[in-house]
Amino acid sequence: MRTPQVVVVMGVAGTGKTTIGPLLAARLGVPYAEGDDFHPQANIAKMSAGIPLEDADRWPWLDAIGTWAHGRAGLGGVVSSSALKRSYRDRLRAEAPGVVFVHLTGSRELIESRMSQRQGHFMPTALLDSQFATLQPLEADEAGVAVDVSGGPDEITERAVQALEALSVASQ
Repeated sequence: MRTPQVVVVMGVAGTGKTTIGPLLAARLGVPYAEGDDFHPQANIAKMSAGIPLEDADRWPWLDAIGTWAHGRAGLGGVVSSSALKRSYRDRLRAEAPGVVFVHLTGSRELIESRMSQRQGHFMPTALLDSQFATLQPLEADEAGVAVDVSGGPDEITERAVQALEALSVASQ
């Protein structure tokens, strides 16, 4: 039997990390952790004010997510994190070497449309450009898959499960 993976659901704001993460965790039979819950209050205040985070703001947040992922090694889990830069993913891997990334991808227009429909989220649509400017997609040497976010949540989740299964088979 395969050891359960720890999966980081990543992507720019509005791709559906908070929707797909719990669905994926349920399909995999593992716990889910919401990445936004690991942000210090100062980060939330900055983003709520429309101020993009700097790397120095992100390090404690990424370390907290990495600590959670490390604690789930061998047990499995799903956690959301924008993880937009390679250096952010490297930081997560330094803490939890076996993590696998599911990069939720979509057009700027689709994501902006979804963000404009969200209620009560601290991340304003105005920061979407900075998210796309920061984004460095997964590189060939990174354990992970890209999953298109067009369609409904169940369809996207199914794509993620199939992509993870294919990745697992390919890495054996």
